[in-house]
Amino acid sequence: MPPPTDEELLDLARLLGAACRERGVRLGTVESCTGGLVAHVITEVPGSSDYFAGALVTYAYEAKVALAEVPPDVLGAHGAVSAQVAKAMAEGARHTLGVDIAVAVTGVAGPDGGTAAKPVGLTYVAIADPHGDDVRRFTWDSDRSGNKRVSAAAALGLVLERLGGTPA
Repeated sequence: MPPPTDEELLDLARLLGAACRERGVRLGTVESCTGGLVAHVITEVPGSSDYFAGALVTYAYEAKVALAEVPPDVLGAHGAVSAQVAKAMAEGARHTLGVDIAVAVTGVAGPDGGTAAKPVGLTYVAIADPHGDDVRRFTWDSDRSGNKRVSAAAALGLVLERLGGTPA
């Protein structure tokens, strides 16, 4: 999958904004490998303050624990790039930000940091809302910037899917 263009990301953010407004949903994000890109794209849409509460960028383990309320034992047992940590990030951000729905992204953007078990491009996107959690696993094949962009698109798409506005 080629990385989305700026316009394609913005189109997703517009759809997401419309779905949030239509359903009266407050949204928050918690990001690691994307470094705030998901929040950036969301806030490129005028009026996003109507539905977007805020973002946590939790790049370091300590930030995941302190800000996103990820239990240290979950990080220790599974590592930062795992389904378990993505789920905990989303749940923690939902609580910390006081939102209806939170989306989390954690992964290995590259070009370094990958292992045989967790290669460059491995990304988990999770969502938490009153109906529960959902975690998706992806492995992207792009450069650092491209991996961040497709991860951001996946996060936006997962929220849209959850809200019934299609993409995923």
